[in-house]
Amino acid sequence: MIELKSPAELDAMRVAGLVVADALAAVREHARVGMSLLDLDEVAAGVIRGAGAGSSFLDYQPTFATTPFPGYICASVNDVIVHGIPTGYRLREGDLVSIDCGAHVDGWHGDAAISFVIGRADPADLALIETAERALAAGIAAAVPGARMGDVSAAVGRIGRAAGYGMPSDFGGHGIGRAMHESPGVPNEGRPGRGLTLRAGMAIAIEPMFHAGGRDKYYEAEDGWSLLTADGSRAAHVEHSVAVTDDGPRVLTAPRLPAVAVTS
Repeated sequence: MIELKSPAELDAMRVAGLVVADALAAVREHARVGMSLLDLDEVAAGVIRGAGAGSSFLDYQPTFATTPFPGYICASVNDVIVHGIPTGYRLREGDLVSIDCGAHVDGWHGDAAISFVIGRADPADLALIETAERALAAGIAAAVPGARMGDVSAAVGRIGRAAGYGMPSDFGGHGIGRAMHESPGVPNEGRPGRGLTLRAGMAIAIEPMFHAGGRDKYYEAEDGWSLLTADGSRAAHVEHSVAVTDDGPRVLTAPRLPAVAVTS
């Protein structure tokens, strides 16, 4: 069942979304050569706990997982596509890092992800991230009342395929609200004009995942969580939680706006 959220409930989701945005911003600010993924997890944990929020990820165990997730963030490096477990791995110059974070406040969830490079970046990595971000923006723009889910999915997939990238066909976005994962599913490829009709009040997480090598195949690591590209190529993952509204898409996990100085 798909629950349509009221404007007040979407406002409540925005509170959770701001916690996620703040946590991601803090992780990106602190990430540097020599810092471990566990260090980054603690940075996010501090932001979430400091806001009086709870983690949507810690101890989460969906049906595909054999063990609960052990961190506040998914920290995926280089050829890890998604669901990377925070470990003692220490970041190196040129690592491509994807951080996924979820938080809940008063029963409402937010979920978002970013990708970035540590230190000097290979132009190919920057192109991969930029393409994923453009695909996310296109998917968000398509999330309007009366559109079909296939419109959102096609907008994402079209950009990734045009750039020659692969993607894991059986992983994508999802509905979000009172639970982190709700109906409907949000594939990263689709046919325009097909699928579920979007209605005002729906909240979905749109999350492109692109593989630089162009192949779609991946495999699961022994940890039971991390998904890696089969060809060893690098991957980027970006995500926002988005509300479908009569006024256009509302990005619930958008970064907090900087304060504006007032001059007399």
